[in-house]
Amino acid sequence: MSEHSPVTTLAEDDCWQMLHDQEFGRLAFHLADEVHLVPINYAIDADRRIVFRTAEGSKLLGLTMNADVAFEIDEFTEEVARSVVVRGRARQLEGHEEDETELLPLRPWVNTAKFNVIVIEVDEITGRQFGLTRPWLHMRPPHEE
Repeated sequence: MSEHSPVTTLAEDDCWQMLHDQEFGRLAFHLADEVHLVPINYAIDADRRIVFRTAEGSKLLGLTMNADVAFEIDEFTEEVARSVVVRGRARQLEGHEEDETELLPLRPWVNTAKFNVIVIEVDEITGRQFGLTRPWLHMRPPHEE
């Protein structure tokens, strides 16, 4: 890409920082012969793993049947959009490993029982930043207060 490209690659440390700064993303997983995409809230542990809780159901079943997953977060302003994509393998934590996650800032967004702690062991992390050219913004009427 040229130095004037509106798309740039984020450094790995910038991708991890963005993951640390957020708490909401989307998890893609297989369930039988279908791909599912679901929102989750998460935290990053000291081993650079994505940690989340889930209840019994299709998500847990899918992760048990096929551990290969993708995870994505993004953010944007009027000038810039950034996206981080992770590929890895999910597994359920138990015992001491599960207990260690209690100190993470992992807060449920809804009041439902989610007793299963899952980690995504990251195999690949990539990120991109997009300089937004939004020509329609100048066409908006002035905001009146």
